[in-house]
Amino acid sequence: MSNSSQPIILVTGGAGYIGSHTVLCLEQAGYRVIVLDNLVYGHQDVVESALEAKLIVGDICDRTLLDQIFQTYPIAAVIHFAAYAYVGESVQNPAKYYRNNVMGTLTLLEAMVAASVKRLVFSSTCATYGVPQQVPIPETHPQAPINPYGQSKLMVEHMLRDFDKAYDFRSVCFRYFNAAGADPEGRLGEDHNPETHLIPLALLTALGQRESLSIFGTDYPTPDGTCVRDYIHVADLASAHVLGLEYLLKGGNSDIFNLGNGDGFSVRQVIDAAEKVTGQTFNVVEIDRRPGDPPALVGSSDRARKILGWQPQYADLITMMQHAWQWHQKRHE
Repeated sequence: MSNSSQPIILVTGGAGYIGSHTVLCLEQAGYRVIVLDNLVYGHQDVVESALEAKLIVGDICDRTLLDQIFQTYPIAAVIHFAAYAYVGESVQNPAKYYRNNVMGTLTLLEAMVAASVKRLVFSSTCATYGVPQQVPIPETHPQAPINPYGQSKLMVEHMLRDFDKAYDFRSVCFRYFNAAGADPEGRLGEDHNPETHLIPLALLTALGQRESLSIFGTDYPTPDGTCVRDYIHVADLASAHVLGLEYLLKGGNSDIFNLGNGDGFSVRQVIDAAEKVTGQTFNVVEIDRRPGDPPALVGSSDRARKILGWQPQYADLITMMQHAWQWHQKRHE
């Protein structure tokens, strides 16, 4: 961690997909970063090879460790990604999600208040909206999550609102849509196990690591019958987190922002783009809808653009796919 005059930012879950890209973005902006990650889903090798941040292996539920971190380092603010994020698993095992995503976050918030660190950027989700009543979805849309994952994130949003009133604790919550792509220079990318996201599944199919690619439902009320989602480049998500942090450090009030491109792409359009970028044709299997998949999820990010000055740089699906393909070839071949 160079540049000792700059503030130190604690990033929980900073060894994961969006977290690691945000750490890179923070470092490029001159911040010093400490990553706290339990490495259940994060990648130690990625942090050590591509980032300068100090990595502390540990859990947000460990209050003793959190107190020690805040006592040892003059931390200015926290960016909080550490969460379990598999919707299907949250339905099967809700206890795991409430323990980690809700109780773990409460433990973190209590440690922050005790250390008088009262600035937090929180990674929330469009899953707090449930089935959209209008598209694109504004921040004022009713929140009615349809799974425990979305419910756990909504509970944290409520906690942050209450902490603001009680403890003068300021937060920025980002509800984002589908993260996609990889670092344009190929240093970082997406590598989940199990992998459930459409773009990496398509690229793993192109690399011959999967026999086929599934489309869940072809009878949705959308132009081609498949689900429509708002894909946002992970580097654009990362830049928004740095802007949210700077907004808080300059004295901004607690606020909530959607992060998306405002455009939706269907499952078929994503598969077409993957075939175009990789030069492969996939074996596509059409199966029944998954329970809990809304037909279309597209977000309005007007407020983030207006208040934070956020401008996505990579809104084009082909560009996202090219960056992801570059990373997947390097990572898996």
